[in-house]
Amino acid sequence: MSHKPPTIPTEAGRAGRPGEVEGGEAGTAAAGAAVADRDRLSALGGLAALSLDAMASVAYGPESIVLVLAAAGSYGLGFTLPVTAAIALLLAVLTASYRQVIAAFPDGGGSYAVAKAHLGRRAALTAAASLVIDYVLNVAVSVTAGVAALTSALPALYPDRVWLCLGVLALVTAVNLRGIAESARWFMAPTAVFVLSILAIIVIGLLRSAPASTAAAAGHAGALAGNATGVGTLLLLKAFASGCSALTGVEAVANAVPSFRAPRVRRAQHTEAALGGLLGVMLIGLAVLIGRFHLQPVEGVTVLAQLADASLGHGFGFYLVQFATVVLLALAANTSFGGLPVLLRLLARDNHLPHVFALRADHQVHRHGVLFLALVSAVLLVGSGGDVNSLVPLFAIGVFVGFTICQVGMVRHWLLERGAGWRPRALLNGFGALLTAVAALVVTGTKFIEGAWGVVVALPLLVLLFELVHRAYGRIGERLELGRIPGPVTRRPSLVVVPVMSISRMTREALSAAVSLGDEVLAVTVVHTTPDAEDRQAAEALRRDWELWRPGVPLLEVPDAHRRLGRPLVGFVNELSAERRYDRITVLIPEVEPVHLWQRALQNQRGALIDRALRRGTDAVVCRLRLRM
Repeated sequence: MSHKPPTIPTEAGRAGRPGEVEGGEAGTAAAGAAVADRDRLSALGGLAALSLDAMASVAYGPESIVLVLAAAGSYGLGFTLPVTAAIALLLAVLTASYRQVIAAFPDGGGSYAVAKAHLGRRAALTAAASLVIDYVLNVAVSVTAGVAALTSALPALYPDRVWLCLGVLALVTAVNLRGIAESARWFMAPTAVFVLSILAIIVIGLLRSAPASTAAAAGHAGALAGNATGVGTLLLLKAFASGCSALTGVEAVANAVPSFRAPRVRRAQHTEAALGGLLGVMLIGLAVLIGRFHLQPVEGVTVLAQLADASLGHGFGFYLVQFATVVLLALAANTSFGGLPVLLRLLARDNHLPHVFALRADHQVHRHGVLFLALVSAVLLVGSGGDVNSLVPLFAIGVFVGFTICQVGMVRHWLLERGAGWRPRALLNGFGALLTAVAALVVTGTKFIEGAWGVVVALPLLVLLFELVHRAYGRIGERLELGRIPGPVTRRPSLVVVPVMSISRMTREALSAAVSLGDEVLAVTVVHTTPDAEDRQAAEALRRDWELWRPGVPLLEVPDAHRRLGRPLVGFVNELSAERRYDRITVLIPEVEPVHLWQRALQNQRGALIDRALRRGTDAVVCRLRLRM
């Protein structure tokens, strides 16, 4: 005769079948879902909260290309547009790919989720480690770059750059602790101002036949010394790899799909498409203007500043672009705060990180992930002294590793699924994997000595950490028999031990709780057998009062000649355990919990002392009964 196993209630309440929810419960659930949905992102909010990293890279991506190609003189700078076009092509491939990733993996995780499903656990952990490194470095690089732009305009602030970095980090962290939807509202205006400023530079610059500023024209007129006449493949690859720093942040939307409002997939896909489109237009437009105005590197002046000067003139528009760039660079760290906590939640769910990272607080905030990111980033900011140049060589390597793994995983996805149009999609992802792999190798090789070796070392160490945490959870799961139906519930002999110092209401409450918990209850007091008359009088008074009270619980005295408290109780409990009369021994420690925080300084901390001693020295179950007074 077969029977169905009992339904186990979930954390949300009693389990039930669809359709069995009462009308009131359904209304409550719908209201709760509506409140939770308000704390999630719209498509426009997602663009503001998750695109800051990618948008801000417009400020240094084109400049990275120009700085590399300048080694080949004016002839080399002529390849700025072809190199940028190749990057834009890769951007299009990545955007299309991550739209498919969003649809295939709506729980978020990006390259980690793809690799876990199609490439195995080790590849998934490598992708996760690369994303963790990239997100942390993005915070440090963005904050230091923003502060560097500020101190360039206000040199008097330069000595305080570390404190400025920490202040910006604290601001972004505080906003994200309010929820990702809240951060989107805060950062929507700076994002819009920056994007509109860049588009204005491009449109107005294309309509000009000459630079708007005479100072700009003078600055751009000088030719590079020793112009070269040839550009090698290695130089083009290096320029391509350096310019690919503009692609960091493209994966953030796919990593944070659960942060979007319903329908999550459609909103996330719209956000990804808008991000790719805007970024591609800005990169190509700026590259065209670099060639149009024959820009070249100028010490102390960024390429973006030169473009703003040439297109808008040295007036209000120029300073607006500079201010918007400073703000957006400083706040670009918000992309990491949107993506990394979701990734850490997935890793915690899969037992690769402590489960505390899977907890969500009010406003759908993964608070522990946010605080972890802020803490590690603060360490990097202090360690680098707020110097962006010491952090840039580490940047972007991790994200290209993640890109490559994700693309390879999607190729396998199409090969296994073989749905309509799978061949072009697989070819697209394969081409993307080839490009990102080349970029990762070139960036690592060219910047290895400058600090990229740190990422090469950190990647396997992070994977090892994930593995160690997973093994630890595996051992705990075996001991708890997780995933197996436990044996029958049986009643076993148990003993509850209550440490007693004096007789009071607290003693009465503790004994009342103890007799309801165990088969047998013992009250235990430590008697100090010292020559001190005060100790003898205290022991005799407790003995006499106990006889007068007669609570129905025996009082045992544990002698100690050294005025100790924890160690005598540890010895007493271990003696009881050695007798093996009880399957479980519980020690119930009564203590007062003051109503006001300041009153806690008045406590004697005996409960905490006994708790620590028993947890370290015995196998007993230790409970602390707190009476709020």
